[in-house]
Amino acid sequence: MSQHAPSDGPPSAAFRAAFPEWQLTSSGYRAVISTVGATVRELTYRGRHLVVPFDAGTVRPFYRGALIAPWPNRIADGRYTFDGRDFQVPLNEVDRSHALHGLVHWNRWEAVEALPDSVVLRTAVVPQDGYPFAIDLLAEYMVASPGLTGRLTATNIGSSPAPYGCCPHPYLVAGTSPLDEWQLSMPAATRLEVDERLIPVGTRPVDGVDCDFRTPSVIGAREIDHAFADLVTDDGGSVAVQLLDPAHGTGVELSFGSWAPWVQIHTADRPEPVNNRVGLAVEPMNCPPNAFNAPQGPPVLESGATHVAQWTISAISTPAPTGGSG
Repeated sequence: MSQHAPSDGPPSAAFRAAFPEWQLTSSGYRAVISTVGATVRELTYRGRHLVVPFDAGTVRPFYRGALIAPWPNRIADGRYTFDGRDFQVPLNEVDRSHALHGLVHWNRWEAVEALPDSVVLRTAVVPQDGYPFAIDLLAEYMVASPGLTGRLTATNIGSSPAPYGCCPHPYLVAGTSPLDEWQLSMPAATRLEVDERLIPVGTRPVDGVDCDFRTPSVIGAREIDHAFADLVTDDGGSVAVQLLDPAHGTGVELSFGSWAPWVQIHTADRPEPVNNRVGLAVEPMNCPPNAFNAPQGPPVLESGATHVAQWTISAISTPAPTGGSG
């Protein structure tokens, strides 16, 4: 049974006032951005879903569409050492005993600017036990002809260096066919191998673990919850992960720049049927899982320094097979 209770109806006026949303529209795209987690709650193109949505007024399921900082993925047992000091952050992945997806995904982000096709939101990582660093976060979303572009700007406003990682967390939807029939294209040569707690233990070439999507391949029954690296960029310096529904000639693309040398892919395998394999999580990251405990250490944001992450989600249309629908 899902831990996320269904909505009892539309949210009240008081709820909407406390937790506002912004609807952005342009060029056939419509995005609904929630103040909680600066979350992309819905994204459609000409009425077609590009991400797995969820109802307003409900608890957001499984980090869908949230912004993740100051670390993506997991810190094993919530413990890490930085600058010669040991830290313990709270555990929120109880079954595996890890600290998952940072500290701001439940924050209420405040609007700095809101226009019909864009919104700018702000929050901060407050210095606290386990993460005594101050990070100002600015989230910008805009819809235009290329799709929905998100940008997360992090500035270390504290007096000391800070470990810092981030990622967006959309679950992409290629079309109305089941996920097993979708075709994935991803220019990654290496997969990060993990143990039973999903903590990294090494790397392997993708062609040795049946996860080579450098040539488009149907996902099939594969169950994937891994980070991938050695990404190949196009002539413009971008990495494009594409997901197609060949039966209907529809698809979606997530593209991002060199700020993210890693991308996490998850086929959303869940025990409850309503959530099982409903979309493909595609999470470009500036560091791998458990980076705060990696031998080389986590990415470091120096005092006064800024890190910018940017990505775009776009609709794809391809010729459908004879007899298919567009």
